[in-house]
Amino acid sequence: MSPHYGAIAAFLLLISTVDALVKQNPYTNYVSQFLAPQNAARSVRRVPPLVWDEKLARYAKWYANQRRWDCDLRHSNGPYGENIFWGSGEDWTPAQAAAAWVGEQRWYNSWSNSCADGQECGHYTQIVWRTTRRIGCARVVCFGGKGVFMTCNYDPPGNYIGERPY
Repeated sequence: MSPHYGAIAAFLLLISTVDALVKQNPYTNYVSQFLAPQNAARSVRRVPPLVWDEKLARYAKWYANQRRWDCDLRHSNGPYGENIFWGSGEDWTPAQAAAAWVGEQRWYNSWSNSCADGQECGHYTQIVWRTTRRIGCARVVCFGGKGVFMTCNYDPPGNYIGERPY
């Protein structure tokens, strides 16, 4: 049995625990909903945890409010690393967005430092980027029933071409 099975099982337990908290009160532990799944993924790779940064959170909120009008999956092209998420309906939680990004791990091949053909894994690699230390995120419900937009910003940014995340 692979040594990663225990870490994966622990991560899945963490996600179900965070999801249970969210169902009790969707506004409780807003920061933890973003942080816990991402720091669990970092822990599996023995990378130091991210810490919440209010400056990055303000930037994320500013940008999320720009996307509130159209809910387009467009990056801000700002000075930070960035993960974005869109979901239809209004019930998407920060934990679900973070879990979707972390779930891309299955497409990342650390040996070749690449994603599986036709798959996305850049959200995951940004999350586990060794030199990234700070994170700030935001969630908005888009106008006109267009769904939910969420973004997390990372500093220092990661995903440098030719470099490995961990």
